[in-house]
Amino acid sequence: MLIKLHRSYRTVVTVCDSDLIGKIFEEEGKQLDLRGDFFKGEEKSFKEIVEILKLQKKEDSTFNIIGKESIEAAKEANLISKDGIMKLKNIPYALILL
Repeated sequence: MLIKLHRSYRTVVTVCDSDLIGKIFEEEGKQLDLRGDFFKGEEKSFKEIVEILKLQKKEDSTFNIIGKESIEAAKEANLISKDGIMKLKNIPYALILL
């Protein structure tokens, strides 16, 4: 998994399964475009991602989570529930604003 922190007024945290980077997915007028630099972050382990997500949750960050493994990490960090997960081309994703 890749994680990237975009620092501004509020930190935006992106987490994406490594195998999805560089791809674009479209379905029914919706699009997940993972070709740019927005999701290209540092490769981290599942455990490291969960810990970073927990820390950033305390900082009221905004989160963009894409991919099965990344969604599982967000669930483990208590960021999302099953109801907060959407799918596009069978790829789970979540947008979280605390």
